[in-house]
Amino acid sequence: MAETIDLTGDGGVLKTVIRRPKSDAIAPSDSFPLVDVQYEGTLAETGEVFDTTHEDNTVFSFEVGQGSVIKAWDLALKTMKVGEVAKITCKPEYAYGSAGSPPEIPPDATLIFEVELVACRPRKGSSIGTVTDEKARLE
Repeated sequence: MAETIDLTGDGGVLKTVIRRPKSDAIAPSDSFPLVDVQYEGTLAETGEVFDTTHEDNTVFSFEVGQGSVIKAWDLALKTMKVGEVAKITCKPEYAYGSAGSPPEIPPDATLIFEVELVACRPRKGSSIGTVTDEKARLE
């Protein structure tokens, strides 16, 4: 069984690697802060899928560490490498908290995401080709 890592020390964000990256895969860094991910989010309580990129085969892009996503994602993605797939379990205080994100996410919800880090890119001079090139290199 895969090892679960407590990324916060308080059980707030747990990461379980589902698919390991190749040994030479890159990770988000100051040089490559933009990440592209594919994911599926479910409510821990019901197993109901509330969001996914799989249905329309898209990627979600953001800059790690800028607070543009839930805290759990900023923490977890920093520990991942391109090609890695992980299950990220997020307690409410590292997700949407007591407010939730109506109507899909109720207040105080624990969320489970299956996340694949598809690519890491630099801020400037990047193109959609970067994603394709990196994914092709890994396959």
